[in-house]
Amino acid sequence: MNIKYIAIEAAKAAGALLKENLGNAGMIEFKGEIDLVTEMDRRAEDLILGKIKENFPGHGVLTEESAGHTSSSGYRWIVDPLDGTTNYAHSLPVFCVSIAFEDEGSVIFGTVYDPVLDELFTAERGKGAYLNGRPINVSKTDGLPVSLLATGFPYDVRTSSNNNLDHFSDFAIRVQAIRRMGSAALDLCYTACGRFDAFWELKLRPWDVAAAGLIVEEAGGMITDFRGAPFSVYGQETLASNGLIHENMIDVLQGRG
Repeated sequence: MNIKYIAIEAAKAAGALLKENLGNAGMIEFKGEIDLVTEMDRRAEDLILGKIKENFPGHGVLTEESAGHTSSSGYRWIVDPLDGTTNYAHSLPVFCVSIAFEDEGSVIFGTVYDPVLDELFTAERGKGAYLNGRPINVSKTDGLPVSLLATGFPYDVRTSSNNNLDHFSDFAIRVQAIRRMGSAALDLCYTACGRFDAFWELKLRPWDVAAAGLIVEEAGGMITDFRGAPFSVYGQETLASNGLIHENMIDVLQGRG
């Protein structure tokens, strides 16, 4: 069975389940002071993992809500069954499903599905990025003063000084506006299709960025850490942009802007 077909089928099925139950998240548990998980996170994840295991039982899995497993095959699925859990728990219809496929440490396919808007973002390495089957590209905005940015805040914002509040303040007085959507995967996809000009955030996890990071790259964007070093889904810093304002973003993040 085709990798892309199963990834898209699983994302759409999980998305339909989430949309159907929006407003009825079920049992809510806290993994941290403000980091929560809902019953629907787990139901969506079970659905996705069931499809993967049925079709590719020898593949590894890294997922947010349950113990992952490795595989000698070198293949691994990186899954976020519900990105935007806090939104979802409050019945705010801004959330998505994210599924990436990794081959020997390199993400080669990713899909992000927003069931509320029925928007399916996809990318295959070297073959471009798409929204509902149509090619997408990053914006052509070439200056910070007219840029629309997106960001988010880590779950330890109350206890860690490395919490993005300083960067938010620095950008707020330099750009047209900043949005805080509550879903890093959607923020990255919106950067990929030109709705945002750039996105930055701290302390994201692989399942937040694996699929959408590839979508940004394949849409002609740039993604690095805050110093401009190569991006890793296992890193602590994510900076994605249309490329034209990337160095300006780095200057502000490094206190030079």
